[in-house]
Parts: sequence; C-alpha cells; structure tokens
Amino acid sequence: MVNDINAQLSKPLQEPSLDVQGFESPRSLMERLAEDLVPLLELAHRPVISARQFNREQLVQLCRLAAKYETEPHRITRPLTGKILISAFYEPSTRTRLSFESAWHRLGGDIMSITDPATTGIAKGESFYDVGEMLNHYGDMVVLRDSNNRAVYEMLEALRIPIVNGGNGTDEHPTQAMADVYTILKAVPQLTDPNSMKASEKIRIGIIGVPGRMRTIRSLLLFLSLFSVGIDELVIISEDQDPFSEGQYKELSEAGLNIRITPDLDKVLPQLDVVYLNAIAWVSDGYEEHGRTYRLDADSPFKPGAVVMHPLARGEELDRSLDETPYNWYFAQARGAVFVRMALLSVLLKSYS
Repeated sequence: MVNDINAQLSKPLQEPSLDVQGFESPRSLMERLAEDLVPLLELAHRPVISARQFNREQLVQLCRLAAKYETEPHRITRPLTGKILISAFYEPSTRTRLSFESAWHRLGGDIMSITDPATTGIAKGESFYDVGEMLNHYGDMVVLRDSNNRAVYEMLEALRIPIVNGGNGTDEHPTQAMADVYTILKAVPQLTDPNSMKASEKIRIGIIGVPGRMRTIRSLLLFLSLFSVGIDELVIISEDQDPFSEGQYKELSEAGLNIRITPDLDKVLPQLDVVYLNAIAWVSDGYEEHGRTYRLDADSPFKPGAVVMHPLARGEELDRSLDETPYNWYFAQARGAVFVRMALLSVLLKSYS
C-alpha cells in the first residue's frame, strides 16, 4: 500500500484541459451559434424558479455564453465586482453550492454563505417571507436550496432582488438541468437548431430514474421538450410502471416528446445516444434511493459514441471503471455547471461581458 501511495504522490498534477473528453466541445458549440444575445435581455432582474420560464432560444444562447466563458476565460472582465451573492443552502450540497460560488467569484463578486439552517432565524420559526424581506437589504441576489418545495416561492413573495432556485424538494432544479443541456449540446451541437436536423441525425435519450420524484430529471425533461423536434425518442428506464407525477407525462407528450417506458436497461442501452442516470431523490430532511438495481460500468452494452451523464454524487449505480472511457461525460457535466451558472448569473444582473 505504501508503494501505491508513493506512486500516486510521484505523479504531477494535471491542469483541466480542453483536450479532455467533453471539454473541447464548447468551441464547436460556439461556432454553430449566432452572436445575438437579445433573447437574454428578457431574463434581466428576473427570478429563476422553474425550467418552464425559458424558451429554446434563451436556453441555447445561455449555453453559447457559457461556452464563451469556458473557452475564453481570459476575456472575462469580472462584471459582478461590488455585487454580493447570498448563498442560502438549507439542504446539503457540494456541487451546486460550490459551482454557484465559484461562478460568482470568477465574475468578480463577493459571497455571504448560509450552510446550516440551525444558525438562522429559520431554526426559531421565522418564515421564509420574513427572511426574504431582510435579504433585500444584504445582497444583490439569492440562491436558495431547501428540502421544502414551497420555500423558494414563499421567499420570492418578499424579495425585490433576483432569487435562483438551487433545488426545492422534489419539485425542480432548473440550473442543474441547464448544465445538463449544455453538456448535451456540446455532445450534439446540431441540436441547437433541431428543425434543421435530418431524420438520421435525431437522437435517442435514455433517462434512468423516476421523473415524478427527482427534481433534476423533472427540470431536464421540461428543457428537453423544447428540443423535441430533434429527439427521436425519450426512453424512461424505471422499475416503476408509472414513474411520472400527475399530469407530467401529458405535459411532456403534448410538448412533442415521444416517450417510452421500460424496465429493461440492457435491452435499450445499445440504442441510446445519451444516457442520463440518477438514483437519489431529496425528500424532507433525507433522501430516497430509486433504481439501485441499475448499474453502468465499462462493460455495459453502450452504443458507440454514447454519452453518459450523472448529476452526482454517485453511488454503486455508476462504476468507476467508466471514468477512463470515452462514455464519461459526467465530470465535464459537473465542470460545465460553473460556466452555465456564470452565464445565468451575469445575465440576471445584466452584467455579462
């Protein structure tokens, strides 16, 4: 074991590179997109609560701006200098909280963080409405994560500064879904203009999870419905016969998504261009595990060129043997979340460069 540790310590650390899987793709995404950022003007000084707030043009242009930030960091002019973000995470988080804070810092702003509700007035019964009223005076924007589906809506009632939903119970997680779409557009840049895609170019996307209980998947499916013309089939892989919440399947179908539900992962896997795996749903003060019988590893029967995504943190459902394969886009997905959130935050404050 000592020899193994010494061998690891002797290796030089590698900087993140645009030559790593999924990292060179922002350039191709930028090449396919127009320079016009007018669609983003409508988002200035607005709250971000749901994926339903966005149209396809806005989402594509947000991804274009994210690609600019990712590929041209030397051109960032720190437009949020002097601005303060209130990072209020009343539910455990690693990637979401740190990527929001990294994004804000990279844009030049300062941050006040709340990572334990027991240290706030919430622990004494204070309402989210009253907390929101106070936050108006302390910062320029709020990012809120809470296990209560209604918390973000209650705080929104009192706020006069923008609020971004960082995940509210089992309801939605719109900025995670933005990062997911950014990853998919890097892998399939022709999807930015789905109306011009040939029938042979349309893709199949597989979602392993329970859309009715998982906020990341709920928001992602709403975004994918904006690109339904370029999606040949959306396959939900789940042990549940009815994995949707009330009205969810109807809404997505009416938006144009061709949906199939199957419990058989190995049978459908060779047909999928994009595979999205999630196993955890945050509920109340804990979480639920779903579909732990499904597992992806380097020997899974993937379609050549397939993209594997996962919002992380992972468990046994996503084996580390996949990390060194070309199917691994989940680390690029996590990296890209920083740049998507940079794009969104700068647009909300009308301070992008």
